[in-house]
Amino acid sequence: MAATPAFLLISILLSCLCCSSHGLILFSSLRKTLVVSASPKAGQVHKAGVDNITVTWGVNQTFPAGTDSAYKTIKVKLCYAPVSQSDRAWRKTEDNLSKDKTCQFTIVSRPYTSGSKNQTFTWTIERDVPTATYFIRVYAYNSDEDVVAYGQTTDAHKTTNLFDIQAITGRHTSLDIASVCFSAFSVLALFGFFMNEKRKAKKTQGK
Repeated sequence: MAATPAFLLISILLSCLCCSSHGLILFSSLRKTLVVSASPKAGQVHKAGVDNITVTWGVNQTFPAGTDSAYKTIKVKLCYAPVSQSDRAWRKTEDNLSKDKTCQFTIVSRPYTSGSKNQTFTWTIERDVPTATYFIRVYAYNSDEDVVAYGQTTDAHKTTNLFDIQAITGRHTSLDIASVCFSAFSVLALFGFFMNEKRKAKKTQGK
């Protein structure tokens, strides 16, 4: 029997609703089951492309056994602190994780290892990380690649244990010195050129 137009319309609407709801995960709905720590001390400044950050994470042992049974993948993220999000819409925090811009840098992604033993990873800060104030957050994903839990190095208001990263400026002392030398040489060469032209002019007048 052929489907009626009304039935087709309802089917399409239900499909759209299913598609739009799949993947809609709110940060506020996640359980904070992971304990996360990182090597930077509060207020410490690290240099992009030079310094390392060591991150350690594991399930909070105060939760019942099996809490992490659905965890399949761990993603460690470098996240902007509120002070570096102000007036920057491209870093804005959204409860809907698909729209959230807080954690834009992935430090590492790896399979989750269950049990009481914590996992550790040391990361060399990438050269393209901008100057800002940061914290570390770790997300746990299930087999469907949906975020199901998290942990972070700061408090709920993101005001504690924050650290700074200083971006690469693209300038080096040796280049600055070379630039000064070339500038000085250019000035001397120009001065010498004018003096030489002046002497030639006097000789011409003397003739």
